[in-house]
This record gives sequence, structure tokens and C-alpha cells, in this order.
Amino acid sequence: MRETTPAAMPRCFERWCARFDDCFKTKAQTSGFMHYIGGLLGESERKNLTQMANNAVGVIYNRIHHFLTEAEWSVSAINERRLKVMDKCSQTRISKGFTLIVDDSGHRKSGNFTEGVGRQYIGEIGKTDNGLVVVTTHLYDGKKSLPLDLEIYRKASDFEEGKKDPAFKKKPIIAIELIERSRARGYRPSIVIIDGGYGNNSSFLKELEQKKLKYLGRVAKDRKVIIKGEEAEVEIRLDEIAETLSADNLDEIELKLSKKKLVYIKTFKARISSLEGERTFAIVMNASSLEAATDVDYLITNVEESKATSKWMVSTYSQRNWVEVFYREAKGWLGFSEYQVRDIRSLHRHFILVFCAYTFILWHKLTGGFQRRWASKSLETFADALAAFRAAMCSDPQY
Repeated sequence: MRETTPAAMPRCFERWCARFDDCFKTKAQTSGFMHYIGGLLGESERKNLTQMANNAVGVIYNRIHHFLTEAEWSVSAINERRLKVMDKCSQTRISKGFTLIVDDSGHRKSGNFTEGVGRQYIGEIGKTDNGLVVVTTHLYDGKKSLPLDLEIYRKASDFEEGKKDPAFKKKPIIAIELIERSRARGYRPSIVIIDGGYGNNSSFLKELEQKKLKYLGRVAKDRKVIIKGEEAEVEIRLDEIAETLSADNLDEIELKLSKKKLVYIKTFKARISSLEGERTFAIVMNASSLEAATDVDYLITNVEESKATSKWMVSTYSQRNWVEVFYREAKGWLGFSEYQVRDIRSLHRHFILVFCAYTFILWHKLTGGFQRRWASKSLETFADALAAFRAAMCSDPQY
């Protein structure tokens, strides 16, 4: 059914979008913002520009395409305003001591005319394929999971001078820039969580330590570490240490995730040749021996030894799952990977507008508006809150 987007949206949506009005120069741009966010939040399975225009009376394809690709507005200003909106409410405020998750996410994309798209490793499918990759920072504080910043990764082959081109940036460099963007806002994370692509990069770890940031990250199984032997120091691979472990050497920890999970962990102090001093390492398995394990993680942290216990290591690193949850929701419900634009600026705008749509639902979920008016049950998940909002689109628009 076709419906007029402005009339279908409840007043809470209009009020929230109005907080961004002064970021735009014209009424056409403020309307484009509302129409685009509304299209992302709608019930249509596809969230590309054509479908958004087809599904709503009053939304014209050429206008919404112009808003995304040609209109003069600042995507960074929109993202900063989005975070300031969160900061102005006690239930949603970004407080000190949160977990900052650094990650990159990719998705398949056919063709080779879209900037940034090409053959590269796509984590979503666990192999190299044609697609696009973004580097993101993400917040988790025990109550909320919130995307912070995003940049599109472009391969060296995208540039005339390859890796020597001044515009080319490796993922760890992009990640450092995004972390600095958060710090410039005054955000103070208690821990930075990183996966293997960053944890195995010694230069990246040095940068974090120079900035006096604590981190917990995954490293490769073939990473060599230096441990104290009975007579001298020994250099050995992490997976070789794992082979020597038995049930007697391991701590058994129960993780309380969506489903309870038992893991077996060994923590120890060691050095790596490229860093000064010792760090705490952990070998985490889903069985009490390497032979029986089907899932093995190798972790490194620079937090103080008294804090880096077995329980802390596995429970803290498990928070990384929240960025995976976000991308499942953003791709499954909000059309994160469904765009009909080819240039980097328009792609970046699309991704940040998806962040805005996600934040709108999260803000109302945390402040209780959806629960009070349109929900018959507790809104435990993003999907629950989104369903409540979609119900509001078909009911009394006065809220």
C-alpha cells in the first residue's frame, strides 16, 4: 500500500528529525532527511532509493536522489548532531568508562563502478569476494550499543600511485583516526576492543599505548611470544603453547550470553619482540583441550595484571559481539547494504543516515516512549522497538 510519509509518521518522528533542521540549508533538504530516514524505517523489504520513492506518496525519486548525491549538506555535522542528541538525555547520555569496539564490516556488491567496491576480504562471508568494506567505531556501556563513526576503506588499487598515494590509508590508520575523533569529543573509553586484523598489528598497538589507551584484542595463532623458561627466555608460537595445555592448566568460565557458554582459558605473561615489556595473553577454547576444541581465540591486553583475570578477559572480549549484532540489525532491517549510488560521498551519507535511523529507534527505546504508547510487551531488542514504531505509523499520529 502506498502512503504519504509525512502523514503516516507519528509526531515523535517529526520532533526528533527537527533536531537536525539547522544542519540543512533548505526546506527541501530537511524534507529529504525525513523522507530518507522514514524510508529506512519503513516495512519495505528493500530500502534503496527506487523502493523508497515507490512506497510513499509525496516522495519523488529525483528529489530524494538529489538530497543524497548532490545537495550541499555536511554528513559529519549530521553525525555530530546525532551524538549530541544522545548526550542531552540522561537515559541515553554517553558516559565515561564505556567499551569502544573497533571493527571493519564488509558486504558483497556486484560490479566495479561503485567507488570502494572490489575483490577483498569480506568478513560477513569469511572469504575474498567482490564487495565494500567500512571501518567503524562502536560503543557499548552495558545498557546500549551505539555506532559512533565510519569510514569507507579503499584498496591501494583504487589510487593512481597505489600504496604510495597520499590518499591511501590502511585500515589500522583509519581506525586510529576514528578513535581520535571520539577522543576529540571528550569521550573516555575504559577499554578498546579489537579483532585480529588490528590486534596483530604491532604499530597499531603502539599507537594505542602512546595515547594511554587500554586495549584487549585478538592475535593470530602463529604469533610468536617470548616467555620465561627455567633457564632462559623461549620464543614460541601461541598455538604451540595451546598444544601443551591440559584441563588442569585451564580455568573454566561460564559466559552468560544469549545462551550460556562454557569456555576454557589460560592466561600468562609474555613479551613480543616489537613491544617493550610484558603483556597478558590468553588462550580461550570451547573445550578443555586443543584437540577437542572447535573454536580457539588468542588474546592480548595491556591492562594491569591484577585486572586481567581469566573471567575479565573472556567476559570483556565477548562485548565485541555487540557490533556484530548492530550490523545484523542495520543490514537486515535498515538497508545498510542496499544503496543505489556509486560515489564515496553519497555512500558515506547513506551509511550515516542508517546510523541516524538506528539511533532514532534506540533513543525512543531507552527513553520509554514506544513502550508507553504502542507496545504490549517489554521492548527488549531493537527489532521489538522497530516493530512498535511501525505500529505507530499506522495509528494515532499525535504522539
